[in-house]
Amino acid sequence: MIHCRNTVNQMKVLKFGGSSIATSESIKKVKSIVEQSPGHKWIVVSAMKDVTDQLLTASQKAVSGDESYKLLLAEIEVRHLTAAKSLLGFQQQGRILSGLKVLLNELEDYLQSIVRLRELTPKIQDYVLSFGERLSSYLISEVIENAELIDARQLIKTDEGFGNAKVDFEETYKLCNKLRCIEGRAIIPGFIASTVSGITTTLGRGGSDYTAAIVAVAVKADIAEIWTDVDGFLSADPRKVEKSYPIAHMTYAEVFELSNFGAKVVYPPTVHPLLSANIPLLIKNTFNPAAEGTLVDANSEQSGQIIKGISSIDQIVLLTLHGVGMAGVSGTSKRLFGALAKAKANVILISQASSEQSITFAIAPKDESAAQKYIKEEFVMEMQGGTILLKVEKDMSVIAIVGENMRRMPGIAGKLFGALGKNGVNVIAIAQGSSELNISVVIHQDDLRKSINLIHEAFFLSGYKKIHLYLAGTGTVGGNLLQQLHQQCDSLMNDHNLAIRLVGVMNSKKMLFDVDGIRFDTVHEDLAVRGVEVDTEKFVHHAAEVNLRNSVFVDCTASEDVAMIYEDMLSSFVSVVTANKIACSGNYSHYLKLKEMSRFRNLKFLYETNVGAGLPVIKTIGDLVLSGDKILKLEAVLSGTLNFIFNTIDEHVSISQAIRMAKEKGYSEPDPRIDLSGIDVLRKILILARECGYPLEKNDVEINTFLPENILNTADIESFWEKIVSVDEDFENRRKTLYSQGKRWRFVASLDNGKASVGLQEVDVQHPFFNLQGSDNIITIYTKRYMAQPMVIKGAGAGAAVTASGVFADIVSVANI
Repeated sequence: MIHCRNTVNQMKVLKFGGSSIATSESIKKVKSIVEQSPGHKWIVVSAMKDVTDQLLTASQKAVSGDESYKLLLAEIEVRHLTAAKSLLGFQQQGRILSGLKVLLNELEDYLQSIVRLRELTPKIQDYVLSFGERLSSYLISEVIENAELIDARQLIKTDEGFGNAKVDFEETYKLCNKLRCIEGRAIIPGFIASTVSGITTTLGRGGSDYTAAIVAVAVKADIAEIWTDVDGFLSADPRKVEKSYPIAHMTYAEVFELSNFGAKVVYPPTVHPLLSANIPLLIKNTFNPAAEGTLVDANSEQSGQIIKGISSIDQIVLLTLHGVGMAGVSGTSKRLFGALAKAKANVILISQASSEQSITFAIAPKDESAAQKYIKEEFVMEMQGGTILLKVEKDMSVIAIVGENMRRMPGIAGKLFGALGKNGVNVIAIAQGSSELNISVVIHQDDLRKSINLIHEAFFLSGYKKIHLYLAGTGTVGGNLLQQLHQQCDSLMNDHNLAIRLVGVMNSKKMLFDVDGIRFDTVHEDLAVRGVEVDTEKFVHHAAEVNLRNSVFVDCTASEDVAMIYEDMLSSFVSVVTANKIACSGNYSHYLKLKEMSRFRNLKFLYETNVGAGLPVIKTIGDLVLSGDKILKLEAVLSGTLNFIFNTIDEHVSISQAIRMAKEKGYSEPDPRIDLSGIDVLRKILILARECGYPLEKNDVEINTFLPENILNTADIESFWEKIVSVDEDFENRRKTLYSQGKRWRFVASLDNGKASVGLQEVDVQHPFFNLQGSDNIITIYTKRYMAQPMVIKGAGAGAAVTASGVFADIVSVANI
């Protein structure tokens, strides 16, 4: 345990933020925390939540003559008076309400003067904003027992930099000495200060934290505590990352870096006074005081965690000054940053090429116009001559990972860029200081949420991964897959830290999207109620637009239209898992392109169930080829449907009846003519041939059908069922002859030295295919290494459940990218 968490009898400075005093109920929690906490205390308070923003808006409305500022003023008044009535006894209320009304009347008079004068200088603005803390601190001082209100403007002295004044620490610390003599509790408004002549100033938005740090140093406190509405410094912004969690310990440097890069828990200037005086900072949750919180001090050895946090600035503009006129020319950087200083533009990040031909830097969008103006003025001659140019990129974000233990730790940058690159996030610019405390990357704003989650999973949740699923097809295979996902989702999360969220689904009629997740067990109902007309192009567009990390598209259809969107999905950095054989058995060039796209983008294109349903056929062949083996020959029964049919027909069951049974059991394709024509088997042997390294096309495969063409080529499925009974008698006669010879029918696919064929064969008891049961598949593989005795893969090769389980396995394997 960290020794300074024992805060009994310590001299403390406690700061409560706007959310902690937003309502009478939350103020009661503050009262309880203060009065039950031992030790000498100085309490700094912010304005009530949103009041500062309301004051800012009201003053802007007033200066423009917009009378609606009065509505905001009335709202502020109601909030404070209502809280006072709720918190104070009847005897106290009159005096306290009068005190609040004095301040509110002064505020009203000031706003009216702004309306009359039509003037709102930074000086006037600061005075208006000061009322937020003055009102809240007055109220809190009356609610907390044994408390005395101290006006921070009498203690903290600054220059006249209104809006973000600089503190005169020497004078401030002298004035703050008297705080040590106060008996009881001192209530101090944060954020506000004054010049030596008494003019009200402010310390910048978030300045109440800064006030607490200044007071803590002045009174030589043992610890400063910031009470807010989160359980400490979190690993990432919880609004962007669901699995963010509190960090128990951080250093001053880590907090400063994270705060500068967008973390809102602590105002960045707060760190410096505490660091100089070596006063620990404890961040706690007003609404969960039992939570440990985050301790901040100078000790970097208290945690072995390499990365302490991820922070981001959501909106930046990236500017790049570049051109041959910069190479080897001294003073270019000085001129550039001099121009930025004139523009009063704060530089967030800098990256410079070693060639000295470009300098890239990030600024806030509000500074862009002035920055461009002064840069163009400074380099006007070079820009007219075309030797130096200015490139501006908008709608960018910057993400920073921070941790003191990153120093001299190899692989951090690789892990960062690997996590982003695997999901198609393009890094525009990179910056890392020699301290190795921070690595910052600039990305497109559209990729921000996705990127933060990817980085968080990589560094903070190394065993956890979330897959976002898009499903096409909710019929036999798709329906079974949904059932299996529903049954296994809790187990996957609890035992394997794998979360699978269905975010998009479509069938032949409707489609539905929900980034928050669609329940696996109510998909059909949700599609019927909330679904819209299906459009595959819009389906792809949505997946690309929402840009979710670890996205997987699953095709459980037999649709050619659906198969044609794989390329677009891969282009959008969405992995593809398919039970649909059309893409992999179509044009060889298209098959090859899909594989190359997935490899180039480091995605998965998985189609194990294209052959053998749930059997590991394609993976096994792939592993043999990768290991350097050569596939010489394949012989296989690849149609569970046809094997079931030929195992089922007997003197009591005709071939037409067996075909219906296969359809009813879900073994066949929706249109069984695909199975009976041998086309399905042709596709499978074609896929296996390609996996073996043979660039065959469909026309290269010899096919021998066993049914007449007029039956296979009927106009529709109803006509097929009418005509198929006409072959029952002939097949029964042939079956009897075959049976008398001790043989059986098997529809066999073969590949021999690059030549492929499919057709019905008669096999005797000596053949390995003779005893193949039910809808099972069998594949015999002859290679250079398996020459005398082939490798044999055998098992269930048809059925919605086993096919769905194979698809499920492919989905899970995507998580292991």
